[in-house]
Amino acid sequence: MKKLKRSARLVEMTQYLMSKPHTLIPLTTFAERYGAAKSSISEDLAIIKEVFESEGTGDLLTLAGAAGGVKFIPKCAPTVALPVIESLCTSMEHPDRVLPGGYFYITDILGQPALMNDVGRMFASAFADCDIDVVMTVETKGIPIAYATAAHLNLPVVLVRRDHVVTEGSAVSINYVSGSQKSIHTMTLARRALKERSRVLIVDDFMRAGGTVHGMMDLLKEFDATVAGVGVLVESEDVSNEERLLTDYVSLVRVGTVDARTRQIMVKPGNYFDKE
Repeated sequence: MKKLKRSARLVEMTQYLMSKPHTLIPLTTFAERYGAAKSSISEDLAIIKEVFESEGTGDLLTLAGAAGGVKFIPKCAPTVALPVIESLCTSMEHPDRVLPGGYFYITDILGQPALMNDVGRMFASAFADCDIDVVMTVETKGIPIAYATAAHLNLPVVLVRRDHVVTEGSAVSINYVSGSQKSIHTMTLARRALKERSRVLIVDDFMRAGGTVHGMMDLLKEFDATVAGVGVLVESEDVSNEERLLTDYVSLVRVGTVDARTRQIMVKPGNYFDKE
């Protein structure tokens, strides 16, 4: 039990709530932790709730009853997310990001923890109302996004591999078509990695036609699992509606045609802001 002044108690309660997103915390937990009456704890939570909502940090849900308590749901309001994404778009328009063959370099972006934390919070906000059991991505560049998203949803991460790893035991492998060259690749998932009939949020770093994401969807069918949502950091607009393999997804950034000769790139916020 800690005896703290109210100002200090508010700070610690806020930190405690934010460290345990999507977790129901009984009022007795705080009452016993700080040696305070439940009425005082309720007043503190009302203050925290007001700040969370006014700053676009998230929602603080109150559940009544003997088994009730409070639950922090991370959110990222468009007014908070848009400046982050606009700054990212400006960075991504730099000519040096265009590689030979018209490829697009974003690996350095995925290596920025603070930015990935913001990206994870945006996806957690977009799918906050979905019933999700795990966050899935395919190695390797989608891993930072998956872990950041899962941290804000308080969920485990499942990694789909390009090649089977013997230390993971038996696995399910499928072939899928990906890339502008329509090349065939393989992805594999250990049977122990995902429970059957799980509800899965798929996230990835880049999507053109959606071949990789579609491959993960096909892989999930082998586990009788359900796709609860799809989130991609960057989507390419340089693809026709006939080529696109999926239409229901959330993107944070849209990249137009990449001119390999002039190195000009048009980048703008994704459909996350349309949906919001």
